[in-house]
Amino acid sequence: MFSAAQSSKSEFLDKARQAREERKGQKEKERAAIQIQALVRRFLCRCRLQKQIRKEVDDYFQASETGTSKRNALSIFKLARKLLFIYCKDDKLRFEKLCRAILGSMDVENEPKVWYVSLALSKDLTIPWLKQIKDVLWISCQLLKNLKPDILQDSKLVTLYLTMLVTFTDTSTWRIVRGKGEALRPALTRICENIMGHLNQKGFYSILQILLTNGLARSRPSLSKGTLTAIFTLSLRPVVAAHFSDNLLRSFLIHIMSVPAVVYHLSVLTPECMASIQTHDLLRKFILFLSREEQCLDICVCLEGSHTLCLLGNLIHLGYLNDKVLEEEANHFVKDLTDMLSYCQRYVSQKKSNLTHWHPVLGWFSQTVDYGLNESMPLVTKQLQYLWGVPVIRTLFSDVLSKKLESQEPTPPPQQPSTSQNNIPVKNLFKRAFQKSASVRNILKPVGGKRVDSAEVQKVCSICVLYQTALSTLTQIRLQILTGLTHLDDLLPKLWAFICELGPQGGLKLFMECLNNDTEESKQLLAMLMLFCDCSRHLITILDDIEVYEEQTSFKIEELITISSFLNTFVYKMIWDGILENAKGEKLELFHSVHGWLMVLYERDCRRRFSPDDHWLRKDLKPSLLFQELEKGKKRAQLLLQYIPHVIPHKNRVLLFRNIVTKEKESLGLVETSSASPHVTHITIRRSRMLEDGYDQLRRLPVNSIKGVIRVKFVNDLGVDEAGIDQDGVFKEFLEEIIKKVFNPALNLFKTTSGNERLYPSPTSYIHENHLQLFEFVGKMLGKAMYEGIVVDVPFASFFLSQVLGHHHSTFYSSIDELPSLDSEFYKNLTSIKRYDGDVGDLGLTLSYDEDVMGQLVCHELIPGGKTMPVTNENKISYIHLMAHFRMHTQIKEQTTAFIRGFRSIINPEWLHMFSTPEVQRLVSGDNAEIDLDDLKKHTVYYGGFHSSHRVIIWLWDILSSDFNAEERAMFLKFVTSCSRPPLLGFAYLKPPFSIRCVEVSDDQDTGDTLGSVLRGFFTIRKKEPGGRLPTSSTCFNLLKLPNYSKKSILRDKLRYAISMNTGFELS
Repeated sequence: MFSAAQSSKSEFLDKARQAREERKGQKEKERAAIQIQALVRRFLCRCRLQKQIRKEVDDYFQASETGTSKRNALSIFKLARKLLFIYCKDDKLRFEKLCRAILGSMDVENEPKVWYVSLALSKDLTIPWLKQIKDVLWISCQLLKNLKPDILQDSKLVTLYLTMLVTFTDTSTWRIVRGKGEALRPALTRICENIMGHLNQKGFYSILQILLTNGLARSRPSLSKGTLTAIFTLSLRPVVAAHFSDNLLRSFLIHIMSVPAVVYHLSVLTPECMASIQTHDLLRKFILFLSREEQCLDICVCLEGSHTLCLLGNLIHLGYLNDKVLEEEANHFVKDLTDMLSYCQRYVSQKKSNLTHWHPVLGWFSQTVDYGLNESMPLVTKQLQYLWGVPVIRTLFSDVLSKKLESQEPTPPPQQPSTSQNNIPVKNLFKRAFQKSASVRNILKPVGGKRVDSAEVQKVCSICVLYQTALSTLTQIRLQILTGLTHLDDLLPKLWAFICELGPQGGLKLFMECLNNDTEESKQLLAMLMLFCDCSRHLITILDDIEVYEEQTSFKIEELITISSFLNTFVYKMIWDGILENAKGEKLELFHSVHGWLMVLYERDCRRRFSPDDHWLRKDLKPSLLFQELEKGKKRAQLLLQYIPHVIPHKNRVLLFRNIVTKEKESLGLVETSSASPHVTHITIRRSRMLEDGYDQLRRLPVNSIKGVIRVKFVNDLGVDEAGIDQDGVFKEFLEEIIKKVFNPALNLFKTTSGNERLYPSPTSYIHENHLQLFEFVGKMLGKAMYEGIVVDVPFASFFLSQVLGHHHSTFYSSIDELPSLDSEFYKNLTSIKRYDGDVGDLGLTLSYDEDVMGQLVCHELIPGGKTMPVTNENKISYIHLMAHFRMHTQIKEQTTAFIRGFRSIINPEWLHMFSTPEVQRLVSGDNAEIDLDDLKKHTVYYGGFHSSHRVIIWLWDILSSDFNAEERAMFLKFVTSCSRPPLLGFAYLKPPFSIRCVEVSDDQDTGDTLGSVLRGFFTIRKKEPGGRLPTSSTCFNLLKLPNYSKKSILRDKLRYAISMNTGFELS
């Protein structure tokens, strides 16, 4: 029973709790319902009120439009207060009508009560009116932010809201201040300033920036003259009102002057605004504001990279338009631009990665690029170009350009040796050359005497730092900068004259001291040298031979000699003194700049000499010491060989090359040793099909087998093996014969250049089915000859050798410079187009090349669609370079590539980096110097009874030295060795050595060195007079077979006849 009572009690409590919870829930529902009803009633009430207000507004505007009611300022004010109270995005049209109404009220004549601004004078309404106009103007700003000026309807609204802003931020258009109201102007002006201050706090300049960017950051601006004038006027008013305070100048620079090409558009569309800029002396104020480093950095940080570049362009454009301010504030202007470019440089990246973006002016950029600016980048680039335009350069470099280079009587340029490559006939060339004032002056040499801490030197150095910073930052327009800086013919010579005057002694010593100092002054001096080198290198690269050698544009030949000597020593000391090993950053860039200029001069000198003998050698460098350091792996020796091998005598470099080859042979096991013999490859060659058999048997061999020993067995036409043992001699003959055949122009694998008959691949070699495989084979054979030190008489065109060496991949390689080595007449015709004073279009040329190919006229387009593109004055330089590139590269690209592939499989291209193009030709064909008879005599071996004191031998040497001229001596050498030039390292390196054998009978009866023939030869005993016999030779053994003539005159006549008829080439 007790348990039953407990159960009923718990049930009672549960029911009571449930009832309580139900009552509580009911009350919450009632409260929620009341709250919802209140919200709904409030919403409905607000909707009714908004609807009522909107109806009142609509009725007001309808009545005004129909003319049934007359507007006054108070009614507009009350209406505006209501509209602003309920304003939302659906009320844009009503707000537009309100603005028109307000502006309309301001235009009424002689009715003060209608003027909306009159309420500002009412004691009770001044503050409400001020708040209202601020709200109206800010809504106008917000609407402007989203409008697109290129849309017609939007452009009308832009004009409306801008007019509102223009009207109520200045009292100049208010009728209330005219006449007797003039006394009110100061008070009303303060109201305008109050309005502008409010707008500035809300972000007024950001709105104007968006509007300007939307309208101007495009290929064609969408802002009208009036609109642009209004925006600029609005942007300038707060700055002027604040008396150009730092805060307002900062906002103006960040938001207005950073709009892409805004100054360009202002100068084109609204000259009145540009006049306003000059009236307020804004450029000077900008320059001085940015000259404070912390403020300049603050601006750059706010703008980041791309917009800093836009600000830079606008400032440069203003400087171009205000040359007086630029001249007076040059130092601050240069500093500002340098700081801003340096800031941009932080974002410039050297290579593409996942964190970089492409920028059309700066290259790879480590910040996200605003691609909306891309359309306006051409205009920004155009503004930047003013920095290296003639007017700005003349202003900034006035101290350098004002220097007088003393005049003297012109002297003709040094006569160059007459070669087919440099003997370019040009009518009245010297007459034109000496009419140029740049040629009529003293030669500039280092003299010293100017203090490096003087204001003048500091100014020039800072300007050079500016342009050097521009070159390293604006990577995509670097060539434009260099071209602009080299446009004035006298800038670089005068800058060199300025450099020559620096320091106590001038020139080298000062700059070497700077390398060892890390002071700011030293860095600036080195920047000046670096800029001079970069610009001069660019200039010499784009000048042709006529401009360099005959007209002597900018630099005289004697100055190029002085400059090259300076550069050569500077680079040598940087390497040899160990500075380069630890160089990084600016010092490394300086080295590459100076070295680049040096190598451009060296390569031009190699192509056409302007320097004296041994000009490039370093007399204080001992080759033996260098080779010792190379053996030990010393870094400075390796760097010297890598960068300036020309300071080492040529013969020493050839020795080094031979040593490198020998070492490789040893490493590959190709050299006979006491413990092992090299692998020998045997091939059988039919004399009637020498090229075909050689090609078939050698092309499949591995590279190391071709580098190794190859023994040749010749088979005659009857299929019988020829007598003779090949101890390298027969292979030499085979190699020479193969090379003679493949380079024969009749085969049409190679052609000869016009004039000097030098060889290059034939563009029509494709008539051979396997012509590319043949070129690869020829490359291997020539490589094998060079590998073995066998000289072959194959004169290559220098442009082709340049490609074999890879020079055409150099940044500074110019096809047009190499063109004379292909066709000097064609070069002359092309350069005449460059110098043509009239309209090139009159010549009827197109960007194509017509060629007669085996009787058919073939048109080659230099660029896609080139045959329909006329050559004009604007593209004629491109046409010249395209034409030269086509003739020397495009036409023979496949053939050259195949030849190089074969050649480099035998000869490592790095081995040839120490040689210039003419020096490689000497490696191929031997030395072009006079034959040293004493050296030949010293290294001659005698057989068959001949000896050095034999009378026939004495006669022979006497005839060669006294009776034969240089040409006949060369023919004699070709007769016995198959090459008219001596070995580069002398006859000690002729393999096999030159030998002379005494013969008494015909070759088919000669049994060689029998005891009888030796004794008879030694004692000059003859079987019979050999006067009817001619001397013969075996070129494969470098062997001269000489009968034992009885008279010197007979020997002379027979030898002269034999070498002129080229009898010989017989296997002994």
